[in-house]
Amino acid sequence: MSTTTTPRTVTIDTYAAAQQCYRNRDLRQGSYDEGDVVMADVVINLHGAEHRNRRRLENRLFRRDTFWHYEQDLFPAIFDETLAPHLAAGRTELVRFSHQLMMNLAALTAGVDRPEGTPEETFRLYDYLMLFIEGATIAHHTGDKEAKSAEVHAALQAFHREFLAPGIERRRAILDRIAAGAAQESELPPDVLSVLVRNQDNLDLTPEIICREVAFYLLAGAHTSATAFTRTMHNIFSWLAEHPEAAEQPRQDRLFCQRATHETIRLQPSSPVAVRWAEADFELADATAVRAGDKVVIDLPAVNRDPAVYGEDADDFNPLRKVPEGAHPWGLSFGMGMHACIGQDLAAGVVLDPDTGFAGHLFGVTPVAVQTMFDHGCVPDPDDLPQMDASTTRPYFGRYPVIFTRGA
Repeated sequence: MSTTTTPRTVTIDTYAAAQQCYRNRDLRQGSYDEGDVVMADVVINLHGAEHRNRRRLENRLFRRDTFWHYEQDLFPAIFDETLAPHLAAGRTELVRFSHQLMMNLAALTAGVDRPEGTPEETFRLYDYLMLFIEGATIAHHTGDKEAKSAEVHAALQAFHREFLAPGIERRRAILDRIAAGAAQESELPPDVLSVLVRNQDNLDLTPEIICREVAFYLLAGAHTSATAFTRTMHNIFSWLAEHPEAAEQPRQDRLFCQRATHETIRLQPSSPVAVRWAEADFELADATAVRAGDKVVIDLPAVNRDPAVYGEDADDFNPLRKVPEGAHPWGLSFGMGMHACIGQDLAAGVVLDPDTGFAGHLFGVTPVAVQTMFDHGCVPDPDDLPQMDASTTRPYFGRYPVIFTRGA
């Protein structure tokens, strides 16, 4: 006679316990178990040596100096180009605008070439992006999940034909010329796709895995930053309504915009839970016992609002909050340990070092975008109120109309 033990669910709701879990190598990623159509075998879902080998290669692309180049040199032009038609119209809708904006940047890091350079090409890529996001978060989809998964799978195949296959051939041709001494390393685009193509045999990467990995970097880079952007704008609007004396602060103080972004990410993490599967028995410092096979759920809204770390007002949005030493102003929304978000410094910058000040300080593209919107007098449209997204159980805005009260 055999018996089957049902895995327990262990919920983590304190900052200290969550830190321990993120650092524990006996906990395997489980946050995207239902999103295999997009997330199968991508770096965030790997474990052990397989994860380490791929992450080590991709980490080389995500250095501080690279992020500085993006923030200072590439992002301003991308922002101006994306914003121009909306500014001319005097209005925009933040959800769609922010995803287009962050997608344009994420496409560079992921390695999605756009040889046509036309608005129509960008809109096609945007449609793929939004389907990939739905595929990654399929567990929260409120409609027919099987039908949505099939739609996402078809989109991946079309994305591969239109964008990825030509990009792969271009990079292989450059690598062949480099090997023959006819091209310099600088000719190879410094992006994820180049890394994958160059190391395809070493990492046993199938074409399907390469496609999903690039799609993952595209959706992760665009969606999390876009979501944080819209939520930060909303939170600042609400905060300014209660603090009218600070009306000019977002325009005058980029550090304020960065702190507001960090506070938003703390209170409203892109993923409300982080799921892990225990591969060994262990005990947390608070005596919580975890057994092999247990499902460990890190409740990020609770962890990030732990009053032992963030004070009795931890539930409140306070862009002027003083965070205690040893704690992150964004909570643990970016994770920690081997699965820490690889692009967090690009998205949200780093905490200001009082010893070095603003010289070389990385603010992050989301705070930069937030401040630029306020530079143009961005305010909510009083005649068209925001709406939540009814297609998912996650608290995403579906529409957020705004108007501009200042010109270019």
